[in-house]
Amino acid sequence: MDYYCYDIKVATSLKEIALAFLNELPFDSFEEAGDGLRAYLRKDSDVEEIEDELSNIAAQLSFTYERRLIPDQNWNALWESNFSPIRIGNLCGVRAPFHPPMEGVQHEIVISPRMAFGTGHHATTYMMMEQMGQERFAGLRVLDFGCGTGILAILAEKMGAASVDAVDVELPAYENTLDNARANGAARIQVYHGTLDAVQGGSYGYILANINRNVILNSIRALYGKLAPGGILLVSGILTADESLVLSRAKAAKLRFTDKARRGEWSCIRFVR
Repeated sequence: MDYYCYDIKVATSLKEIALAFLNELPFDSFEEAGDGLRAYLRKDSDVEEIEDELSNIAAQLSFTYERRLIPDQNWNALWESNFSPIRIGNLCGVRAPFHPPMEGVQHEIVISPRMAFGTGHHATTYMMMEQMGQERFAGLRVLDFGCGTGILAILAEKMGAASVDAVDVELPAYENTLDNARANGAARIQVYHGTLDAVQGGSYGYILANINRNVILNSIRALYGKLAPGGILLVSGILTADESLVLSRAKAAKLRFTDKARRGEWSCIRFVR
């Protein structure tokens, strides 16, 4: 799959506001850059309509942007040139296949991300993994909703989950999770391509949802229905500015808020059924 990368130059003081607006558009992911942001969009999206809305946002916030194509066949070279190993405390080390093994961590995960995002470098993935280190997964049935590279599903299995279902609507993410699960010897992960409806049944002891605000808001009741009594829902991909909206929607769905973490302008929130 080819992607467009939008290099957005925006003032640091307006970056969080810009992200809040951009999060309403169907970008797959965002990255912070020295002079602003990078937003990634599938080439087969309705580019003209999205750019009309993007231009309106740019006019309101006085930022500029440029679009460039990232062909699918060039993505590996792009991330390989920028991907460095990352450590989440003593819990986990994440590296690419071409890096040497990491020492001094409980779990090591080898990731080849391709165009499926989630290597631990982004604040949201880092927080999800950091929070997972405070939880118990032994014997639990786990769901990774919006699995990306499969990194959270793999960590859940390494931490003792009895089984893990991983699902993503994007075909590259589905394929990447299959490859990464296989490379990490994660045999208890079942991967699905599609929406949340692709995963039948419920009674999950833990659900991981590192996606974006809109998907979380639209799925919160369905996620509640898939949790076992006392089950935990951990969500991220949420801007701190949107915390109150997510908390309100979760409360209406009868989920109990228990904790949250922040890293930069991003939040990670924990709920219990």
